[in-house]
Amino acid sequence: MYSSVDTIWVLLGAVLVFFMQAGFAMVETGLTRAKNAGNIIMKNLMDFALGTLVFWAIGFGIMFAGDGALFGGFDFFIQGDYGVEGSYPSAAFIIFQTVFCATAATIVSGAMAERTKFLSYCVYSVVISTVIYPISGHWIWGGGWLSQLGFHDFAGSTAVHMVGGVAAFVGAAILGPRIGKYDKKKKAKAIPGHSLTLAALGVFILWFCWFGFNGASTVSMTGDAIEGAAKIFVTTNLAAAAAASVVMIVTWVIYKKPDVSMTLNGALAGLVGITAGCDAVSPVGAVCIGAISGVLVIVAVEFIEKVLKVDDPVGAVAVHGVCGAAGTILTGVFALEGGLLYGGGLEMLTVQAIGVGAVMAWVAVTMTVIFFLIKFTIGLRVTKEEETIGLDVEEHGLVSSYADFMPAYATVGADASPAVVSSTAVSPDVAVPVSNNSQPGAKMYNAVIVTKQNRFETLKVALEQIGITGMTVSQVLGFGMQKGSKEYYRGVAVETSLLPKIKVEIVICKVPLQTLVDTVKKALYTGEIGDGKIFIYDVENVIKVRTGEEGYDALQDEE
Repeated sequence: MYSSVDTIWVLLGAVLVFFMQAGFAMVETGLTRAKNAGNIIMKNLMDFALGTLVFWAIGFGIMFAGDGALFGGFDFFIQGDYGVEGSYPSAAFIIFQTVFCATAATIVSGAMAERTKFLSYCVYSVVISTVIYPISGHWIWGGGWLSQLGFHDFAGSTAVHMVGGVAAFVGAAILGPRIGKYDKKKKAKAIPGHSLTLAALGVFILWFCWFGFNGASTVSMTGDAIEGAAKIFVTTNLAAAAAASVVMIVTWVIYKKPDVSMTLNGALAGLVGITAGCDAVSPVGAVCIGAISGVLVIVAVEFIEKVLKVDDPVGAVAVHGVCGAAGTILTGVFALEGGLLYGGGLEMLTVQAIGVGAVMAWVAVTMTVIFFLIKFTIGLRVTKEEETIGLDVEEHGLVSSYADFMPAYATVGADASPAVVSSTAVSPDVAVPVSNNSQPGAKMYNAVIVTKQNRFETLKVALEQIGITGMTVSQVLGFGMQKGSKEYYRGVAVETSLLPKIKVEIVICKVPLQTLVDTVKKALYTGEIGDGKIFIYDVENVIKVRTGEEGYDALQDEE
């Protein structure tokens, strides 16, 4: 006999935790560039699909089929009964644990976004769900040695989030930064994501689902568990609110404006931080843990990016790795029973620190081995050309994740400053004294280049190499006499009358026209329909509004 209320509660929690996959997908997609949106979605889909299968076949048994100190056992395809009589059946527990495993695996994709081979991602995601997560999970939740020590991680600050965060850090470090993330002096550059709206939607989804992630980890809604679940809802919400508020205030002071993306990550940092002790701390303790997590996520993002030089596009390492570890340790400080501030001494705090260190070491060592094996066999990173064009095209053959919407792409050249492709993007001028045209009659040309959107980055780098940095870039729709190159969606030719293009306009005087033409042709040539066209026009005069300079002098800062 089972309890209907308990079973429904566990299943509801499983549904909410599953929906976190959508939240992570939206956060990661929004904080990365549009040319990789489909690739991000595919990874978040497949780490759950593949992870479900291997966790069912092998991982679940390693985690729960035994009470050994280091290892559970083998229960291939889950033949045993893991239900609790009078509470919930085995199947409810299995699906609840499956969605937790998927959460750990999906954290990694954000930190390694925009430059990881899809096949390689599938491989290491499977390994995480099969072995890495189940073994450390057994130590904590399966009766292993940390559980026997009294380690407290109620819903997975360490078991789930830190495991994913540490794996993400190792992967991102081995993979290397995205093209253009650091200049020649190793100074970090901003590569904005293409949709803060999507990122915000993802955060709201995750905040909502976290009530199931933490609250349903009581796996019961009868007796005293009712009060416990209600308390967990309160502490979870307070920590997230405190972290988001602190991040908003701190970024307002540091950056002179409240930073949107950092504040979004702040809310997630508070949720990750409170997950270990949500059942054990008071509302005041939850606010303190959230506030500390908020400060830590800012410091960690800056340190990881600017000091360690590890490129994490979405801040997954700071949010899940750093705040997961911190929240677990802080449970030993703020827990009402056994916490340092409540007369418990150092015993609980010490156990928490040991647990964090052990799991961190386990994941770091094993994932380092896994990533290097992948790197030297099938390869971990896509080619420079594939990364420049975008993984949607190169890995999945997508026309565009946004079809007819033509989003603004944030692009970065290999050794260039970021250039946001919007309706118009022009390089800033540098102030010079007003002067008359020093070379009257100098020949000036306007070169108009129309090509595919995904070729802009290659073109921009090539132009910079011959001294041209000033340009006007527009997104346009059109096609040539050939009606555009054939594009396919799910194997079927896409019929369209207007294709998305980039139009680049450049006025030159000092740079020889033929040099420009040869450079553009070399950068854009693939031999396929759609490489583009170059239109050359004579320019009668150019006047710089700010200084009054004309002709040759007006262009000197533009070329």
